Amino acid sequence: MTGHVTAPAAALADQLPDWVTLLRAPNPGPMTLDGTNTWLLRAPDQELGVVVDPGPADEGHLAAVAARGPIGLVLITHGHPDHTEGARRLSELLGGVPVLAADPAHTLGGSPLAAGASPDVPGLTVRLVPAPGHTADSVCFLVEHAAERVVLTGDTILGRGTTVVAHPDGHLGDYLASLELLSTYRGIPALPGHGPALADCGAAADFYLAHRRARLDQVRAAVAAGVGTAAEVVAAVYADVDRSLWWAAEWSVRAQLEYLAVPTRESGDGGTELEQP
Repeated sequence: MTGHVTAPAAALADQLPDWVTLLRAPNPGPMTLDGTNTWLLRAPDQELGVVVDPGPADEGHLAAVAARGPIGLVLITHGHPDHTEGARRLSELLGGVPVLAADPAHTLGGSPLAAGASPDVPGLTVRLVPAPGHTADSVCFLVEHAAERVVLTGDTILGRGTTVVAHPDGHLGDYLASLELLSTYRGIPALPGHGPALADCGAAADFYLAHRRARLDQVRAAVAAGVGTAAEVVAAVYADVDRSLWWAAEWSVRAQLEYLAVPTRESGDGGTELEQP
């Protein structure tokens, strides 16, 4: 989800390796930007490729992905439906290829991805980069061929704007740590789950970290000023966000309040009040 930041977090990538192909799903919206990015990676002179994030259960999109076969493996960055809903059907279209994710619920025909995993893709070196925070199961993939590298960032880093911390599954402390890790990937293009590819994953992570820390300062100030509920924090801190997205901003606010150790309690009208420390 984008907040007041709607521009890319780093310079756009003007060129990607010729072994990278983007197939964008036709599901544009406020939370998905131009649509979910399905990435196809295939090393030169290799028959089998790998798909990252099949996207929604859109038959036309999945058929277009399958038409780029043969594909030997499908990888998942995290379990949100706009990334995973089409996974089972795509696997069927590809003859039952495995689908690997950190969450067993989204894993088909193989073992769930764990720290240190290096999925076998002919001609490519693929390394799992644990990146919890947006969701508990979020991962990124560092992929290398010859001297070229890319990082597939899912929703941890978007191509435009910023993302939500999907509390309570997402956790802000984990997210900040994941951004710190991604900030070390200097000069490596980021292939996000939504929006355009970015030229420098490390620079984008730096931008995100600065943005998150600024938001935390705003939340601290709002709490100190005596706001009573998480919804009131949203109104104070995310006033620049379209009201139709305030429900999603409240996810991030709840994650921020948890991170700041601000206790909350249910109010009589069903809202959530903050108990001042």
